[in-house]
Amino acid sequence: MSNTLKSSGAMGLATMLSRVLGMFRVMVYARFMGDSMVASAFYFAFQVPNLFRRLLGEGALSAALVPILKEKEVNEGERQMWDTANAALSMLVCICALAVTLIIAACSGLLWYGGWTLQTILFLELLRVMSPYVLMVCAAAVLMGMCNARGLFFIPALGATMLNIVMIIAVLFLAPRMGADLYDQVFGLAIGVLVAGVLQMLFQLPVLWKEGFRPSFILPWRHPAVSEIITRMLPGIVGVAAFQINVVLTNWIAYSHAGYIVASFEYAVRLMELPQGVIGVSLATVLLPTLSGLAAKKKYPEFRETLKEGMGYVIFANLPASVLMFVLAQPIVRLLFEGAAFDVAATYRCQFALKCLLPGLVAFSLVNVCARAFFALGDVKTPMRISVFCLFTNLILAFQLIPSFEQGGMGMANTASSFLNLGLLIYALRRKFHKLSFADMARPINSMIAASILAGLIAWGSHLMFDGWLGHAEIIPRIVSVFASLFLGGSAYLVATIWLNVPAANDVIALVKSKLDKSS
Repeated sequence: MSNTLKSSGAMGLATMLSRVLGMFRVMVYARFMGDSMVASAFYFAFQVPNLFRRLLGEGALSAALVPILKEKEVNEGERQMWDTANAALSMLVCICALAVTLIIAACSGLLWYGGWTLQTILFLELLRVMSPYVLMVCAAAVLMGMCNARGLFFIPALGATMLNIVMIIAVLFLAPRMGADLYDQVFGLAIGVLVAGVLQMLFQLPVLWKEGFRPSFILPWRHPAVSEIITRMLPGIVGVAAFQINVVLTNWIAYSHAGYIVASFEYAVRLMELPQGVIGVSLATVLLPTLSGLAAKKKYPEFRETLKEGMGYVIFANLPASVLMFVLAQPIVRLLFEGAAFDVAATYRCQFALKCLLPGLVAFSLVNVCARAFFALGDVKTPMRISVFCLFTNLILAFQLIPSFEQGGMGMANTASSFLNLGLLIYALRRKFHKLSFADMARPINSMIAASILAGLIAWGSHLMFDGWLGHAEIIPRIVSVFASLFLGGSAYLVATIWLNVPAANDVIALVKSKLDKSS
């Protein structure tokens, strides 16, 4: 059984807790704002500082910092490693402080200039309030990279729960006190974002303190490792985060087209990110230090096998998730979001966007894994070039598809560009590793595809049966229909993959058995 699976399982558990709590937060948001203009303005404004979290927390900074910290630890000792970490933290504080100042100045200047629509004014006001979140979340990203370099994954992943808890409290208790109108109440959510950012940053300090870290400010331009971090990080900002940059830019197109599109698409993205984050992001995060260690020791055969193993786990988990969520898209959206401000029309719009996103779920996750392989080798330029090309492809597709398919067009564009990104990354990997062959993955993948189709048919038939018996007017029938159908479809997939002797399924069963043996 793979150590990668064990480590990603621990992080996956923490990520699952965070994502489930995050889904509850989105459910609260949906009933509070629906997919109204106010909801779109909030989500779009939040995406600007949140983009820095995606770029740094799950992308370029971790990809650059973790290998360097591992090298410092192996070659120069822990003291130099912590010194480098403090230099990176100091550098980021300086950069982010400047970024926050520029964002606030730009928003204030545009508001002073005037002549904007109410929708644009609300977006600028919310962005100005939430911009300090950039500084907090990027500092948290450095701390997370430090934890990962020390082999600590559970606590950093659990830190995101702080964001969700505080923002849920902000909706339930703070927002209603901000005014009688939704336009005023939404600023309670913006304040909640800032409080959550502070807690998310502080949450990781105790475990790092036990490891020996002592925070201190170091003039970053005087530290030799900072230039290396920047050199590795800057190309990776575009390379790893092309999907997130796509989201922001395509949302700008959508935001100008109709007031509900951004919010509707955001709810669909949150649903898709639940399975993507639990296995895709978790495995990619765990793989980076593992692959970096193998690359540093020049153990390239083990490097290739570990990479393929990680890709196999991603496909095993996310392929059935995409099929099951596709066939149950409408009942899932109806169960989780419909009610109060989120009406039947909003349910239809969201499930359509979700169906357009789900075919790319496996590709979204595999892009993260393949990009980590390049970063572990110190190559940040190759995924950057590929992502830039895919970014422009996505923008062209979004520009063409949004007018006709609205939120569905955004999903189609992102799905198509993610498959293109994945294909080009795999092609580049095979050129780098001439001995890298995926031929031995063909049979397991074909088996997983067949099992996923079976699972989808069983889940779809089960939903029709339960819906015919119980209807969907009340909450209990909705819960029974969705969860029973998911359970039956998921069980069929697991049984089928075990019967077909899929290696990832056998590893999962072995992991579960070992956990049960330890607990007994």
